[in-house]
Amino acid sequence: MTETSVPVESVGLYRSEGKIYPREIRGRFATLRKLAMLVLLSLFYFGPFLTWNGRQAVLFDLPARKFYIFSLTLWPQDFLFLALLLIIAAVCLFYFTALGGRLWCGYACPQTVWTEAFTWIEQRFEGSRNQQMKLDKAPWSFNKLWRKAGKQTAWIVLSLITGFCFVGYFTPVQELAQNIATLNVGGWAFFWIIFYGFATYGNAGFMREQVCKYMCPYARFQSAMFDKDTMIITYDPARGEPRGSRSRKAERGAGGKGDCIDCTLCVQVCPTGIDIREGLQYECIACAACIDACDGVMDKMNYPRGLIRYSTEHAMSGGVTRIWRPRIIFYTLVLAALLGSFAYALINKPPVILDVLRDRNALYRDIGRAGIENTYALRIINKGQQAHSYAISVAGIPGIKLTTPSEISMDAESLYELPAAVTVPHEHASGGQIITFTLRSTDGSNITITEESRFRGPVKR
Repeated sequence: MTETSVPVESVGLYRSEGKIYPREIRGRFATLRKLAMLVLLSLFYFGPFLTWNGRQAVLFDLPARKFYIFSLTLWPQDFLFLALLLIIAAVCLFYFTALGGRLWCGYACPQTVWTEAFTWIEQRFEGSRNQQMKLDKAPWSFNKLWRKAGKQTAWIVLSLITGFCFVGYFTPVQELAQNIATLNVGGWAFFWIIFYGFATYGNAGFMREQVCKYMCPYARFQSAMFDKDTMIITYDPARGEPRGSRSRKAERGAGGKGDCIDCTLCVQVCPTGIDIREGLQYECIACAACIDACDGVMDKMNYPRGLIRYSTEHAMSGGVTRIWRPRIIFYTLVLAALLGSFAYALINKPPVILDVLRDRNALYRDIGRAGIENTYALRIINKGQQAHSYAISVAGIPGIKLTTPSEISMDAESLYELPAAVTVPHEHASGGQIITFTLRSTDGSNITITEESRFRGPVKR
């Protein structure tokens, strides 16, 4: 009996992704997406150059430990505001995702915004989708060389400008520009300009949809925020199937065919390369390019628009979409509470901070007839935009005395540190007792801040 050899086929574990050539499309959603891109990029690129009261309007000054956001100045002690902002941003993401799906991904995500900009540059140099595909397959020539080189040069320039503006939010941008012009830029500033520029170049120029598919965690857990009343981009199979090509002159529904003429334009315009007709997929970033493409085809065929549209699973199955459902009510209440808390904390933010640090090297010191002495380090931060003068007092124990300057003058947004000695008569100094330091303005501004600490003395038996 003769054995016949069967050829063994080698199967790779990983499949290389082919390049996606998204087709340029016009429509109401494409216009909205480009408008969002222009607004967001303008805010990012021009943000560091805005001024406010003689200084940079938005500056995260890490060496000075100050965050300037127009008239608001945040110090390390204002960490509560940063924490609240991050929580509010997270709740907003959940809230708007439950309502409108992946609107963030389609219109406001930095990956989408910069990819849109890089794609626009690519189309200016290499032409339309078909021209790009033809150019990539063609042998190298002068035409191909200058188009590819021009695109890469424009990408690199935009990436470096992006890195420069990013660093400009952490280093005064005017100073940074002068240092670059004189080739005197610091090592860290140079590193972050190159690093952020390289990240922009790689993410928006090359990885593009791969970031959304494989790197972004949002695409993976979005299903936990979706329900049957969430607005999504969907294809109507009841109306579109069975699909098939036909003449424009053919009657609608002729031959038992649905409205989809199988032109595949919805696939060609998709930046992630999916076919929306196969149903909701995690790769869909809700950019609505397929809606614009399909509506254009429906107009040419004299069919009603909306074969691909924003809708909900309930609406597609003939039900009624519920906007106010339990999760939306919960998100609304939580978001309102967070926004109210943030506004209240911001309005009542103290203009000055008093920190009292007790000397831990010695519990107390007996200074004879004067009594028992404790030493402290006082740190005063004037967070306001105006200069003030203050006086410090202490209370809490009979006969307590404080040794500090009688009056302290502080400039706007300044920090003042000074040692303070507190003495208490022997008969009242025992164990550990709570004392209160009071910082009171002496210039008529009616600022009063109190801070508690502990006074240590000998334990009496």
